[in-house]
Amino acid sequence: MTVTSEQRYGEFVVVRRHEGQDHVAELVLDRPKAMNAVSTDMARSIAAACDALGADRDVRATVLTSSHERAFCVGADLKERNSFSDADLVRQRPTARAAYTGVLELPMPVIAAVHGFALGGGFELALACDVIVADTTALVGLPEVSVGVIPGGGGTQLLPRRVGAARAAELVFSARRVEAAEARELGLVDELVEAGRDREEALALGARIAANSPVGLRAAKKALRLGQGLDLRAGLEVEDAAWRSVAFSSDRAEGVAAFNEKRRPDWPGE
Repeated sequence: MTVTSEQRYGEFVVVRRHEGQDHVAELVLDRPKAMNAVSTDMARSIAAACDALGADRDVRATVLTSSHERAFCVGADLKERNSFSDADLVRQRPTARAAYTGVLELPMPVIAAVHGFALGGGFELALACDVIVADTTALVGLPEVSVGVIPGGGGTQLLPRRVGAARAAELVFSARRVEAAEARELGLVDELVEAGRDREEALALGARIAANSPVGLRAAKKALRLGQGLDLRAGLEVEDAAWRSVAFSSDRAEGVAAFNEKRRPDWPGE
């Protein structure tokens, strides 16, 4: 796959665009010497890349990938943390949160491509995405209580939304690592593909998503996210507000016209 553009954010994060995949951005975790352990610098770079992607109206789907052959991300950089004083940890906390929140709040659909280790904060980055594509080498989990902390990148809130409160409690309290087949069975990942094909399949899914209305995609994601945890009546109000935001858009007019004219839509994006 030919890279047509590349923007680096700090030393450890890259955003790439590829030939033939218009409107799909690849957000690459690129700290291979540390299996993508999230240091303060890397967290800052993830947040900066997400800020830029969120403001780019040309991006209709983002795919979160890893440059390491055997790991998606092993979580927080515990070697760095070992040198922290309590004051250092307090100062670093907003930077760490901004990285996970940056992925979570991207306005377009986001797909994680997971292989190998996705543990702790690494799995939380995947959980912040809308869809997780994993290959058969994936090993996922939230082992934070085994080192005296808790999942602090959204794991205690995102995991039960995926698998239910009791299952999330068992996984968090036991700190156990879950292999790919069981992860798919439990709903920890959404798609399971052959070893080495997670990135390819995730990018292909991103391309299929990006063929749709950018206005519709962002509004649908907003409705899905805001409606979580609400009762049905309140959720339907969220959906109605999202519908009203797109019903009179140029994308809606183009979509209806293209359907009737039996052609592919040329989305205005507004």
